[in-house]
Formats: sequence, C-alpha cells, structure tokens
Amino acid sequence: MARELLILKGDIIFTPMLGEFAIHENSYLVVQCGKVRGIYQMLPQEYQGLGVEDCTGDLIIPGFVDLHTHAAQFMQRGFGLDMELLDWLNHYTFPEEGKFQSTDYAAKVYALFAEELIKQGTTRAAVFGTIHQQSNCLLFQILVRKGIGAYVGKVNMDANCPEFLKENTSESLAATEKLLCEWAGNTLVKPIITPRFAPTSTGTLLAGLGEIAVKYNLPVQSHLAENLSEIAWVRELFPGQREYHNVYDYYNLFGQTPTLMAHCIHLSADAISCMARQQVVAVHCPDSNLNLTSGIMPARKLLQAGVRVGLGSDIGAGHSLSIPEAIVKAIQLSKVNFLRDNSQKPLTLAEGFYLATKGGGSFFGKVGSFEEGYAFDALVIKDRADLGLSLEERLQRFIYTGEPSQIHGRYIAGKKI
Repeated sequence: MARELLILKGDIIFTPMLGEFAIHENSYLVVQCGKVRGIYQMLPQEYQGLGVEDCTGDLIIPGFVDLHTHAAQFMQRGFGLDMELLDWLNHYTFPEEGKFQSTDYAAKVYALFAEELIKQGTTRAAVFGTIHQQSNCLLFQILVRKGIGAYVGKVNMDANCPEFLKENTSESLAATEKLLCEWAGNTLVKPIITPRFAPTSTGTLLAGLGEIAVKYNLPVQSHLAENLSEIAWVRELFPGQREYHNVYDYYNLFGQTPTLMAHCIHLSADAISCMARQQVVAVHCPDSNLNLTSGIMPARKLLQAGVRVGLGSDIGAGHSLSIPEAIVKAIQLSKVNFLRDNSQKPLTLAEGFYLATKGGGSFFGKVGSFEEGYAFDALVIKDRADLGLSLEERLQRFIYTGEPSQIHGRYIAGKKI
C-alpha cells in the first residue's frame, strides 16, 4: 500500500462549492492511486511511519483548468490585437495555423506550449489543434509525454476560410474518426470533436461531426456568440436556424454529449435557457474578449440561470496562458457588468477560483477539488506564511500578484511532474 500512497503536509485550500472555501491549516492530504483519500489534522494510525512530503508553510491548492485554448496560436500571442475577431483571424490566425502543415514547426511550437502550461500551473486543458493530422498526433504525444491532462481536438473547416486550410468534407470527417480511434483509449489525453465555429463549416460537416460525437459519446468544443459581426454572419449562412446556438443544436453539437462553448457574450434569453437545460458549459475568456473588443460575458447572469461556467486563456487572442490572470480579469469584468446592471453581483475570489478549478475541472470528471475520490491535481505554492495572513488572504495575494516561480510542486492525477 505504501507504494500507492502520497502524503503531503501543508496549508490546504480549495472550493468544494461555488463561492465557498474549504480551509485546512497545517494538515495532511492523503492520496492513494492518484486520488484523494482524505484530509486530516492528525495523521491516522494506518499512515504513521510512511513518508510525508513536508510542505509546512506552503499553500496546497488544486491545479488550474483551462477550458479553451489554441495550441497552434501560441506563437502569435500579442499580434493583431487592435483588430476585431474576423479581421484578426484572416490576417494572423489562419496564416499562422497554415504553418502546421510542417511537423517540424508543430513539434517546436507544441513543446513550448506544453512547457508554458506546466509553468503557469495548468494541469488540465481543452485544446484546439489544427486541420493537420500529423501535427495533431504530435500534440497528443507531447501532452502525454509531459503528463498534462487534456482534451485535444482536430479542427474541422470546409468553408469560408483560406484554400490552404479548407478541407474536403468527407476527408475531414474520416480524419477525425481515425484520430479519435487512435487516442480514445488514453486515460490522460483524450479526443474532442472540434468544429472551429459554425461559419467555417458546411451543414454537411456539422451533421457528420454530430453523428461522430453521438456515435462515440465524445465531447464537443467550439465558439459561440463572441462577436456581433460573427453572429450576423451566422444568421446569413444558416437562415433556417433562428439563432447561433440553434445551429449547433440542430446538428447534435450542443449538449447531446458534453459540450464546451467559448465566449458566450451576446446571448438571448432562449440561448441561455437552452444552455442551462442541456448543460452546455460556457467558457469565459476575459483576455481575448477585451483584446478583440468582443464584449463581456455576463458570467453572473449565466450562473444565476443555471449555466455551468469555466475559464479559458484563449491563446492567442488571449495573450497569456495564466489562469490566475483569467480569474482576476473575470472578477474585474464582473464588476463592470455590476456597474451597468446591479442585479449582476460581482464575482468573488472564491467564485472565480471555483470556476478555474472544480467548475472547469468537472468537465474532466472528478477533477479540481480535494474531496474524497477526486483526482489529485495540485499545486504547492511557496509564499510568506509568517505575515499573519489567513489562508484566504494568502491565496488572494497569489492569484493577484503571484509568479509562476512560486509554484514548487505540480501534480496531475497523483503524479508529480
């Protein structure tokens, strides 16, 4: 049993519920077979004499979850951010993604991307690749080798994009199915159905992807209601559907299997109701929404309506892979929404932290908390524990002012990386 056990001692803080911290000062956290067994003030007799990783004075928190990011856009961070979405895609993103036809280029960029995820304390991520099959395989392999938990999607596009990225519809579907069959058995890095967004997809492609998702019970990720020009374009391209979300829903890509939709800024009451009913997760990407002048997700309004919400970095419209930065921006933007509408109470630190850990982690199963049976994804944070601050104050200071260099331990599914 000793070989399967991991015991850490330190100052433990996490959010088992939205807006509620659980705090265990100077306590023992016992992990068995990669999962949390329990938290104890005094170590039970059965664990006495076993090795303990002594992190006394350090914070032990769940690892961060990034529910929306584009690995292939890692090298374009900071470029073109005076533009809005559609111009930015055409001038920067599509040319950059075209470079991933080269597996040499892909290998270099994806290795840097994975290293930065680890550096920033991200332990789970939902990741967009590109259309390129061999490069997508490299992305899977690199994330597996690094030990990062992830969903990885082969991007599908067969319309309204440059010719060098436009796929043959049947070939796109066949490549998607081939990739998911190759990686479906991996326990840490798994496939996810990934139409880029409705405008770069024909109805035939969306229908085929929906069939694959349902056939294999695979999750789905895409973009929804990010930009007003994008929404108008969707209305022109799919006149048979009343709203943007109805396009995905019609093709079984909106909650028929677990679904992530990034942005969700400009939503009608019907769209919000549908998301809540079908348990579609709205992914709040504050940096990219500000950078591309897209708007502000009404996070409180969605939460009040019963919509599940997580956080994303959205590299490269977002300029940083730091989820603590996303927490801070989400809280700040919620205060802007409150100034406009005082029924939208600002997010608290405990709520923002929950979205970045258990809220987002729930998409991966029992992830993002230290409750019994949860995967042990964790960070050990070095900070000054001798200043008379509470654990909550120490966590807040790290989220707002901390540096990746303070992370001295990273664990994913119980394995130190």
